[in-house]
Amino acid sequence: MNRQTCVLVRLIASASVIGLVAGTGCSVGMALSGKPDPNVSVLNIGMPRQIVLLNLGQPTKTAASKAGRTDIFDLERGNEPSAGRAVLHGVMDVLTLGAWEIIGTPIEGFQGEKFQLIVEYDSDDVVTSIVTGEAPSAPPKPTEATRGHRKKGPSGQR
Repeated sequence: MNRQTCVLVRLIASASVIGLVAGTGCSVGMALSGKPDPNVSVLNIGMPRQIVLLNLGQPTKTAASKAGRTDIFDLERGNEPSAGRAVLHGVMDVLTLGAWEIIGTPIEGFQGEKFQLIVEYDSDDVVTSIVTGEAPSAPPKPTEATRGHRKKGPSGQR
């Protein structure tokens, strides 16, 4: 090979390595940047609203009524950060020269399950009912509870 061909091969090889390193990592980053599952098992009828907010954060929507208020939380479970998944994606990126991103990124994009939690309170901001279900495409009205499991208060009230 002549000198110009060697320089051209080195330039192409260097650009390929830089492109491989810079162009990979979407699935790796996604695997590392999940959220811990919300701990809904601590929620109970009779619990103050402040404790609910400490466990779940701010609700997506709040509606007030004469009887009290309703908080709607849009949550996600099953998308916790995972170093193991990130390493697997990184190894596959290197072995396939970055082509793994075509498969790995959608896999990470579908990680987790979105669900909705509707918590109703009385006028003293004490939990009277908890409704869980899949997150609908359009949020339901706060008084609707047509899906999922509903916990009722001790007197059978909702």
